[in-house]
Amino acid sequence: FSFLPSYCSWTVQDVRDGRVLLARDPDPQEEDEQPPVFTDLVVCDPLHRRFIVLPPVPRDLAASVDDPADPVFCGCFCEPSLIPPSEEEAAAALEETAFRVIWFAHSNIKVYTLVFSSSTRQWRAAASQGLTDLLTGEGELTMITPQHPLFRGHYYACGCVYWKWMTNERWKKLLVLDTRRMEFSIADLPLEAWNMADIAIVEAGEDKLGLFGLRDEFADVLCYIVGRKQGENLSHWQTEKTISLDYSYQHCIGATTGRYLLLEREEGSLFRWLGLDSLNMEYFSLDVETLHLERVCGKPISSGTSRTHLYTNFPPPLLSSPTI
Repeated sequence: FSFLPSYCSWTVQDVRDGRVLLARDPDPQEEDEQPPVFTDLVVCDPLHRRFIVLPPVPRDLAASVDDPADPVFCGCFCEPSLIPPSEEEAAAALEETAFRVIWFAHSNIKVYTLVFSSSTRQWRAAASQGLTDLLTGEGELTMITPQHPLFRGHYYACGCVYWKWMTNERWKKLLVLDTRRMEFSIADLPLEAWNMADIAIVEAGEDKLGLFGLRDEFADVLCYIVGRKQGENLSHWQTEKTISLDYSYQHCIGATTGRYLLLEREEGSLFRWLGLDSLNMEYFSLDVETLHLERVCGKPISSGTSRTHLYTNFPPPLLSSPTI
């Protein structure tokens, strides 16, 4: 990303359809100042070295999220992500280069989204809802409180964005944003996922949702569970396959995109028991259609190793020239 302005201050946030979304890191010289709720964003095409610096979120929209009635709101709960264009945008002349960016933000009492469209070049408020309202009717309102909600990761599948919602130290629910209607809802995860070390969501085809999960304390079993979408609900979860992994390694889910899962592994407890340092990280891809696990590459582990992303598809140039 050396072609980006002040490239050293950008961090990758999301990758989709050959585009990369990056956010500007806080300026170390401004550590004593309150960081902005919404930082600067850029969408780029790394193959053709083209980029678009998104306009800042307008003050009135930012103010609508920074709710005075919600004094515990903090910018660290914000997360941007790339999503495909709407059907109307995809039908336009620039369908191959159209995209949307959403800012997801949440506090202790509410969830929010703002959406940027590459077609209009503008931000707009898309959806907001109180967590208590979302939980009403879930049957667990007394057990699950909106205090300190824990959302992790975001996955795009079947026209929706899914965030893992940890409740009572378990992955029991998903926060769902329907990107067509821009509405929030909650979906229950199958019982098999409750005790998994990590989970990830993928598209399973035919309006089905796939769930990969690392089972057991040592995460040495990879499970693939498929559920069918029925309106806003997910149901009929069924385990399709379990894959035994080498227990001498530690495994974690690195990323997902389209039909692929990226699995990471490094030397685990056996190596530490022998007093050996973990030197290498290995990456394996898993095709959702074939469920075939294949080694991709390996790289040395260093203190500066950052999060790994999957880059697939090779689209036409984002723009004819760099644009701000």
